[in-house]
Amino acid sequence: MHSEPRTTAVASPVEAVRRRRALIALCITEITSWGVLYYAFPVLAPAITRDTGWSLPAVTWAFSASQIVSAVTGIAVGRWLDRRGPRAVMTAGSVLAVPAVLGIAHAPSYGWFLLAWLVAGVAMAATFYPPAFAAVTRWYGPDRVRALTALTLVAGLASTVFAPLTAALNDHLDWRGTCVVLAVVVGVITIPLHAGLRLPWPHLAHDEHSSANGHAAEIARSRAFLALLATMALGGFGVYAVVINQVPLLTERGFDSHLAAWALGLGGVGQVLGRLGYAPLQRRTGVRGRTVVILLACAVTTLVPAVVPGPAGLLIVAVMLVGMARGVFTLLQATAVSDRWGTAAYGRLSGLLSAPLMIAIALAPWGGSAIAAAFGGFPALFLVLGAMTAVSALLALATRPTAGMSG
Repeated sequence: MHSEPRTTAVASPVEAVRRRRALIALCITEITSWGVLYYAFPVLAPAITRDTGWSLPAVTWAFSASQIVSAVTGIAVGRWLDRRGPRAVMTAGSVLAVPAVLGIAHAPSYGWFLLAWLVAGVAMAATFYPPAFAAVTRWYGPDRVRALTALTLVAGLASTVFAPLTAALNDHLDWRGTCVVLAVVVGVITIPLHAGLRLPWPHLAHDEHSSANGHAAEIARSRAFLALLATMALGGFGVYAVVINQVPLLTERGFDSHLAAWALGLGGVGQVLGRLGYAPLQRRTGVRGRTVVILLACAVTTLVPAVVPGPAGLLIVAVMLVGMARGVFTLLQATAVSDRWGTAAYGRLSGLLSAPLMIAIALAPWGGSAIAAAFGGFPALFLVLGAMTAVSALLALATRPTAGMSG
């Protein structure tokens, strides 16, 4: 039986205050990191294409490549987190984000633009959700779901804050000047906050550390873990391809661009509502059943806008339901490892789990467009994505750990 680290017991009042401060710091840095390195791109992509003459698929591929690099780098980041904690690696990621975004801003050719995005991918691996999830999971132990919910609720505002901010900057500067400002923002905000994460890391004793590493290697080869990899990758592709392709679907249904954008924003409200419902769901379900239920909800909410042509109000409600399902999926990702195998090797196992999921997310923009083109439109795409997500729910039935390998 693999146990939680001993130091995740009841915290003293002083330690509880320090944990809250660390959680607040991570909320701020996640908003900023996601906002600058992820959500600014779709706002700036059309301007980049117009100014440089590079094709939109080429510009998008550079962004997708950064996420593939993030997925691969995240495996090493996870192992570091288990040994040393988040402070050094997240600070290094913040430092690296600055020259990466400046490199994007000043890229004289597409090759340099692509290279800068690859560097940004390394920064993403060290600053996005997986290391923050690992930190909160280890620090908060049995109370991790409440803390993870708070983190994802606040960090979910990244698009709400940075998409309009990026658009406003781009109205007054060109895209290169906007990137320079964003590079300053990510450096000024995230470097000192990550450097200030001085909360002690709950270390394992040497024999426990060796046992945890051996146990993690055994888990990583197990049928349950491999099934979880497939489940999250397939489900993640479906969930993120749906989000990215909502606006084209709605325009095919007769929405103008402004109404489609507002509907997408209301989907973000749905994400917040969905995350608020995760803790009650966790209390009432087992780990495997919860995974199946959430993925089935993702599948059903994906199918609704595919088969319902209108009216507009009903489609907006459907988009909010899609957002709710995606919001719950984020917390499912955060707790998938700890709910099954505990927290001692969370960083390493979470890094392994995140790699195929991040690759699936990276391929979602291209894959969604390709499926839509092959099947004759975005309603057909949503039918395919709903079916894919339903298959991931079936795969989730095989993700229960065997006796002796659970947390």
